[in-house]
Amino acid sequence: MTTYTAGFKGRMVQRMAGREAISATALAQEVGVSQNTLSRWLRQASHATPTVAGMKKKHASRKSPARRTAAEKLDVVMRAAALSDDDLGAFLRREGLHEALLEEWRSKAMEAATGALKAPHGKRNQQTPERRKIRELERELRRKNDALAEAGALLLLKKRYEQMLGDADGDSATRKGT
Repeated sequence: MTTYTAGFKGRMVQRMAGREAISATALAQEVGVSQNTLSRWLRQASHATPTVAGMKKKHASRKSPARRTAAEKLDVVMRAAALSDDDLGAFLRREGLHEALLEEWRSKAMEAATGALKAPHGKRNQQTPERRKIRELERELRRKNDALAEAGALLLLKKRYEQMLGDADGDSATRKGT
């Protein structure tokens, strides 16, 4: 009876239960190990660790890149940024993504972040309807204040003019009576 190392056995189980799972029959023809042995290893592994048992389910239920939410895409981009180049390939395979798609998500995340950081600064210069209304009301208030000041000045001038005329008339009246 041939003995196999745990690493070889683990790799074979991984090939049968992984994302791109291959049948025990096809793998048996490829590597030269009997189909019964491979099936037994897969059963043993499924009873031994729940992660291996659920690998097919996990990968079958994984969302396609198009069905991921923006938050999920951002999470993938953030996790990928923390990985080295060696680990990135395994991460992308595990997530079912291509590097080009990850790069597209990364650039969109950067654009969105840049836009969000510039937005408060840029909004000050934008004319919102409320801001326009405030400016219009301030302009009208200044115009009315100016008109009120002018009317007050005219009244004061009229009063002084009448006082001057009254004084002039009053002076002549007192002179006539003397």
